[in-house]
Amino acid sequence: MATALKFAAPELDETTIAGVVDVLRSGQLTSGPWVQAFERELSNFCAGRPVRTLTSATAAIEVALQLCGVGPGDEVITGAQSFFTVLNMIVKVGAKPVFVDCDLVTRNIDLAQVEAAITPATRAIIPTHYPGALLDMDALFALARRQKLRVIEDAALVIGSRWKGWNIGAFGDLVSFSFHPNKNITAIEGGALVLNDESEARQVESLRFHGITYLPDRTRDVAYPGGKFNLPDVNARIGLAQLARLPQFLAKRRALVDRYFSSFVTDPECVLPPKPNPDDGYSWNMFCILLPLDRLTIDRKQFRDALAARGIATGMSYEALHLSTLGRKMGGHEGVHSNAERIARETVTLPLHTAMSEADVDHVCTVVAEIIAGGKAQ
Repeated sequence: MATALKFAAPELDETTIAGVVDVLRSGQLTSGPWVQAFERELSNFCAGRPVRTLTSATAAIEVALQLCGVGPGDEVITGAQSFFTVLNMIVKVGAKPVFVDCDLVTRNIDLAQVEAAITPATRAIIPTHYPGALLDMDALFALARRQKLRVIEDAALVIGSRWKGWNIGAFGDLVSFSFHPNKNITAIEGGALVLNDESEARQVESLRFHGITYLPDRTRDVAYPGGKFNLPDVNARIGLAQLARLPQFLAKRRALVDRYFSSFVTDPECVLPPKPNPDDGYSWNMFCILLPLDRLTIDRKQFRDALAARGIATGMSYEALHLSTLGRKMGGHEGVHSNAERIARETVTLPLHTAMSEADVDHVCTVVAEIIAGGKAQ
């Protein structure tokens, strides 16, 4: 079935494409000068904090957990509403994920539930930031300091968001970014981890490349089983060009979101994200709605299929982690995180990317309204 309006569409200009060709012709294909340049610019973006790139945000979360010394017998508190990355990496390092619920509209982790879930085995908190509504960062870090816990921010969706004038990544503890093609900027694939000091940066350099360290005579040693997560120069060349265009991308996304809010009207009503404030400083990577399924005669799949038939692609962000097969193995079950479970049942992610026009948004809103009106229970 042909799709006229893609769910996501990274914007790569001819200068960037030509730059990739230059990298290929240089013969320096793996981590080299472009990785170093990209990391410098990311560091500048994060107020001079050290940043190290990796092959994905998933790798960044895994390395961050290793950096914090999280392993068997430890617990990590995280939101039940997030992508599978966080759950997978907590389990992969041998720790136990402890899920808490989120706000229905902002989807931010419930800090009161976080505090109630802390035990002597708790080592870290991993909140996922959502587009359009950052977690209360002051409250998060006050809690972490009080309880002596590490914080690993899953900021895959929000590079460019600001808190009280500071870029996410410019403060805090450990922060992971994603450069997947459906994020605010892309490097084809890739991620980054923002660190506290050069000592942590050196540890990440080892953990992302087999755990290798160098002895004084330049022979190599391995004391910890690291992975193979170093970013190639081709990806870094794209990421560097994309980072320079981030303000332009964010301005376009914000304009499209403003159009969604001015054009989106359905009967019965959907639950929308938080309405933007001109001064809030939030980036918009996704536009997620909750369908009024209890007042419709169609289910979510039928709704998405109807959009696809009209040439509009959609996503689903996100399933409830504690109800996945892996989450259930960790003790998850229905009825414990009601907001995350409702989001998992009702959520649909509509197209939002810089290749769209305001007319595209109007078209999506019109079609959504027509499908919901046609499926309204009498």
